[in-house]
Amino acid sequence: MTAPRAPQQTFLEIAKNIEKVMRGQSAAIRKLLAALAGGGHVLLEDFPGTGKTTLAKALAKSIGAKFNRVQFTPDLLPSDILGVSIFDQKAQAFRFHEGPVFTNILLADEVNRASPRTQSALLEAMGEGQVSVDGTTSRLAELFFVISTQNPVEFHGTYPLPEAQMDRFMLQFSPGYVAPEIEVDILSDQQTKHPIDGLAACVSLDDVLALRRNCREVRLSPELKRYIIDIVGATRGAKGVKLGASPRASLSLMKAAQAAALLDGRDFVAPEHVQEMAVAAVAHRLSLDPQARFSGLTGQAVVERIVKSLKSPA
Repeated sequence: MTAPRAPQQTFLEIAKNIEKVMRGQSAAIRKLLAALAGGGHVLLEDFPGTGKTTLAKALAKSIGAKFNRVQFTPDLLPSDILGVSIFDQKAQAFRFHEGPVFTNILLADEVNRASPRTQSALLEAMGEGQVSVDGTTSRLAELFFVISTQNPVEFHGTYPLPEAQMDRFMLQFSPGYVAPEIEVDILSDQQTKHPIDGLAACVSLDDVLALRRNCREVRLSPELKRYIIDIVGATRGAKGVKLGASPRASLSLMKAAQAAALLDGRDFVAPEHVQEMAVAAVAHRLSLDPQARFSGLTGQAVVERIVKSLKSPA
């Protein structure tokens, strides 16, 4: 009988596999896997061409997951995501046809190009792991992970995501540009074919589900729980912030920190794990005053300032 794979080994295998395609993006891969292990969803915001879609595809291939991609456009309807009931002439009854949300990993590409009505179709699926259509509720797969991408809202033809949906994402981060020497390697890798075509699964879905179970067992001291609450609570009275982070932000930061500790091979959370994940878990949930936003203030800057000002537990 094969011995169960250690949680850190699962992480290292997936990360190593993705890095074959996503060169120079170890920090982004770590955050992506932290959200996967923590049972949340991620929002990738960056300029076109920075590898957001490739990162999602590489993860799906690495864990052998069922993968669906939806390209969000202004004319996309909720039924195009969730599914639709169609009348069956033979059975003389309506039959539900599942939409692309019935998968393991859903890539919602350029999610901010769809209307708010369509964007909100994902809320129940992301928050509760189920879909309700025509009075019938259907459960999604045990491993259901949404990776949404969006271009900055200044771009033409985009709609800012509503606060309720932003709150459903455990982490938001940007892959960013890589160093010039790494970009040269990327050109060489893709000169004749894309390396993702040859990417194979290195772990199983069961390994990923085990990783999630292990993540919940990572210990967190009462002092660190209070530290998390203090960080999130400080956003509610921060200068320039109109709407601070909700208790869901505290839960997301806790789970992300547990995942970061697990990925480091630890069975307990350290202050540096909370600090590492604070911006990605909290900043996107803040709503800034218009004047503060126009003056250049960002949610990331607010959270960074809070983390620096608060004394961390020993």
